[in-house]
Amino acid sequence: MTERKRAAGWGGAIAAAGGGGGGGGGRRGARKWVLRVGTSVLIWTVAMQLTSMTQVWNPRLPRPWPTACLGKIGHEPNSTNNSLFENQNTPGISKSTPPAPLLRRLYKSNGYLLVSCNGGLNQMRAAICDMVTIARHLNLTLVIPELDKRSFWADPSDFGDIFDVRHFVDSLKDEVKIVKSLPRTFAEKVRRGLRSMPPVSWSSETYYLKQVLPLIQKHKVLHFNKTDARLANNGLPIGLQMLRCRVNYEALRFTPEIESLGDKIIKFLRKNGSFVVLHLRYEMDMLSFSGCTYGCSDVEISELTRMRYAYPWWKEKEIDSASKRLEGLCPLTPEEMTLVLQALGIPRDTQVYVASGEIYGGERRLAVLKAAFPKIVRKEMLLTQDELRPFRNHSTQMAAIDYLVSVASDIFIPSYDGNMARVVEGHRRYNGFQKTILLDRKILVELLDLYQNGELSWDQFRSAVVEVHKNRVGLPTLRKIIPGRPKEEDYFYANPQECLSPPRSSLKKPVIMS
Repeated sequence: MTERKRAAGWGGAIAAAGGGGGGGGGRRGARKWVLRVGTSVLIWTVAMQLTSMTQVWNPRLPRPWPTACLGKIGHEPNSTNNSLFENQNTPGISKSTPPAPLLRRLYKSNGYLLVSCNGGLNQMRAAICDMVTIARHLNLTLVIPELDKRSFWADPSDFGDIFDVRHFVDSLKDEVKIVKSLPRTFAEKVRRGLRSMPPVSWSSETYYLKQVLPLIQKHKVLHFNKTDARLANNGLPIGLQMLRCRVNYEALRFTPEIESLGDKIIKFLRKNGSFVVLHLRYEMDMLSFSGCTYGCSDVEISELTRMRYAYPWWKEKEIDSASKRLEGLCPLTPEEMTLVLQALGIPRDTQVYVASGEIYGGERRLAVLKAAFPKIVRKEMLLTQDELRPFRNHSTQMAAIDYLVSVASDIFIPSYDGNMARVVEGHRRYNGFQKTILLDRKILVELLDLYQNGELSWDQFRSAVVEVHKNRVGLPTLRKIIPGRPKEEDYFYANPQECLSPPRSSLKKPVIMS
């Protein structure tokens, strides 16, 4: 099918293509000399390419990973026990000698791939990694991805507003050619309408070779109008899995402006000691989309319901909030997270950085959390209005700042396992298995209800919470595989095991469920 509306957008992205020529001739002796020099240059080039490939498929790996889990837990709410922060200086990626300059990979391109990413920052981030990997596998030329501007957030940011374009292109030039726009020679094709399609979700590399490559060879340009979860978690060649990691952890660098603000926040927090990042997923869009209204007033429930019906692409309309919560499918409320943090032994005087958008209910819903943990901070409290002004109304750029702080934290605790929680979890594994407490919301909801109904004492509640989570701290494990149900199995970007350093013999065997 074609998308003429989309074609108009891509038409503006067409740029002039370069050209050149040359010629020559000479004496027989000169030809021999040129031949010898050319042969030497060819041999040197091949040697450098082999060296570069060795670095690509053997990326820098984390140093030995920590073995401490939750440590000793405080026996009272807001205990001042600091054992949670043991191993807080977990080594990250080992620093080796600078690699040799990357040489551009020379290959005959089979065509151009245009992609329109959908979703928020981290859904798009993972998708970009997949699209680079697909382009490399099919020997394509990738056009800088277009970001989602039509979702709930209506963020007008382009790729270059969030990521460092030059670094992205240059750091992958030994793998795939990436261009900012289509050549002018495709102007007529764009005007008439490009071949556009959504790839099949969770597909293997074979699908792209057999189903997608012939289309690109026929049309020379192909547009993917959806990119979320279009590549399988498991079963891909190791080289492709490692390329996904390389794109995610090395090529996708935020702009200097975003990196600078993230670094400023991290330095401020580090200066004052250890800090926890609480990814509190309790924004209006999340509650409306999920139908999770526990703790909300009747007026708020009506508002959230109206919003859900207002967005046609949110397919699920009638939702039983109570049942969904009991199944562990809802984010924990700020009040519930307060009790969980206390039970886990987070000291009262801990710096707790809240990574989130605007909390639904505002300061009223944060009051209990702030009373229990007075050192609650957010980016809006640590940055000046002048520093934040360029990022206002750009939710994706604001999320990028939270991403940097989350990856750098001593402990990361998400209240919900959405895209940011899972991608940050994987990044922290890659950086040396930094402590990430992965909450079992289904069990926690049951324990919270028993405690709040007076059926459990504080000590019983605390002990149960600690027991449930003693092994849920981001330590090495293998992904759970569920054949035929990829949405239910472990997400590649939450645990990119192929790219991590512990020997496979030290890991638990993968759980393969029928």
